[in-house]
Amino acid sequence: MPLPLVRATRFVTPLREGGSLPGIVEADDLGTYVCKFRGAGQGLGVLVAEVIVSGLAEVIGLHTPALVGIELTEPIARYEADQEVQDLLNASLGLNLGVDFLPGSFGFDSSVEVSDELAVRVLWLDAFTANVDRTWRNPNLLVWHGDIWVIDHGAALYFHHAWAGGITDPARFAQQPWAVEGHVMAGYVDALVPVSDGLADQVTDEVLERVVARVPDEWLVGPVGPDDLRAAYRSFLRARLDGSRAWLPRRGAA
Repeated sequence: MPLPLVRATRFVTPLREGGSLPGIVEADDLGTYVCKFRGAGQGLGVLVAEVIVSGLAEVIGLHTPALVGIELTEPIARYEADQEVQDLLNASLGLNLGVDFLPGSFGFDSSVEVSDELAVRVLWLDAFTANVDRTWRNPNLLVWHGDIWVIDHGAALYFHHAWAGGITDPARFAQQPWAVEGHVMAGYVDALVPVSDGLADQVTDEVLERVVARVPDEWLVGPVGPDDLRAAYRSFLRARLDGSRAWLPRRGAA
């Protein structure tokens, strides 16, 4: 099922904590979203990674905010006084990514109690998708209504940044190790290998088909068309699942 589509009605405020300068946006469905802008410097691949990895997180039982596509039109940018923000909005006219805003949530830190089960699921997700952006400096975890929610997956699936000249070989990604050092859940690495097969089994071909299908065509820009790019994402993720799991961090790696 594709992402639900909404239209932005008001830009509320920028969020300057992140390098990509997301912002709070209100939409015509009366929802409030953290908007990830297509015109940000990281490019459209970040939006694609957000959609795919968010879908995978849900499949393995992690909480992650609902996503929508947000249509941004010219009047939203016209009335923004901050020149930096106005430039970003003008560069992002069209379809952007909206992440459901969780009012009252707060950032994860070492005082938050975490179960072994949740910790290893977060570790496995990040190792599988090669996400390098869940460190103590930037945990990308929120606590909301007593649950831990995973957010901000744009740094995952690095392989697509090499596709400008053509689709690369998924075999390299299939074997690429993932470094656990600095990860917020690194202390749980000993418990990861025993549950890895069970988590991997949940990511079936049907799951890959579904999560990749959610990505809008207009974000799938590359050396081949959207359908072929979707097939490439599925091939890379399937190759990583079917490989030797050399990417799994082991005892002593933390």
